[in-house]
Amino acid sequence: MKLTEKHFKLGQATDLEAMTGCTVVIAEKGATGGICVRGGSPNTRDTDALKSENNRKFVHGVVLSGGSAFGLAASDGVVKYLEQKKIGRDVAVTVVPNVCGASLFDLKIGRSDVRPDAAMGYAACEDAFSASDFQLGNFGAGTGATVGIVAGEDCAMKGGIGYHQIQHGKLTVSAVVAVNAVGDVYDEQQQKVIAGVRKNGNSQLGFAEEVFLNRYDDPRDVFSGGNTVIGCVMTNATFPKAKVNKLADLAHNGIARAIRPAHTTYDGDTMFVLCGNEIEATFESVSILAVEAVRQAILKGVQSAESYQQIISSREFFKLVP
Repeated sequence: MKLTEKHFKLGQATDLEAMTGCTVVIAEKGATGGICVRGGSPNTRDTDALKSENNRKFVHGVVLSGGSAFGLAASDGVVKYLEQKKIGRDVAVTVVPNVCGASLFDLKIGRSDVRPDAAMGYAACEDAFSASDFQLGNFGAGTGATVGIVAGEDCAMKGGIGYHQIQHGKLTVSAVVAVNAVGDVYDEQQQKVIAGVRKNGNSQLGFAEEVFLNRYDDPRDVFSGGNTVIGCVMTNATFPKAKVNKLADLAHNGIARAIRPAHTTYDGDTMFVLCGNEIEATFESVSILAVEAVRQAILKGVQSAESYQQIISSREFFKLVP
């Protein structure tokens, strides 16, 4: 899809053999950044700098990657690329790009020994500055994503990367989200689960919460692996850093409206926000659009995904089960 972002560039690098990749959001002129982590198992890079009390005025890049903790290395390539493009904080002897990141767990799909690295992060930046389309589904950070993994891979479905933009007057709010959840994906407009746990691998969908409840007396960490929804909201609105962090907090409502259950101990759900500081807008208007953009991006991520081996996509599932 063609993007109409004015203040941000989005790019991706994808390895379809290893089933992993990374997605970058670049703010050439810098953007006021914020973050909120609600999941219990996050993997993040340089996020303390985004706290309201700390001295980080602008962010120049956000990296979303697969590869679990290994995938955070993709940010190194983004830093290198942005320095070469003279994008960053001027410190006289060079520029220092302020780059934050988060990774999701996709090591059980494809090849576990191949993860996003500096070369992949660099390639994603090259893609961001090219004229190529932004692809949804099995691309970038969504390449190896799954949903409904709580009952095992045999009952899981394919996740992916999603993007959605909303224009309201001069106000623009968009979201890019890599959907890789323990739970099910719910479309509140259709009032049905569109991806998630398939009961016994058959045509019934949406049993993630049931699985958790049936194991209420099992203290073992039996759910870990294959989890985490990570994303970034972008807007042309202007807010101070404290408000941007609050906006990141509220952006998680979009996850909560689309993922059941959301923010579990076994997910590392993380949302970034970047504000381009071009127009004035009320906080409530931006937060309403941010929540909806995140929700819609999640739906598009799974609706655009393609099946991988036994892990069926939402699109293929509903061809078999109208």
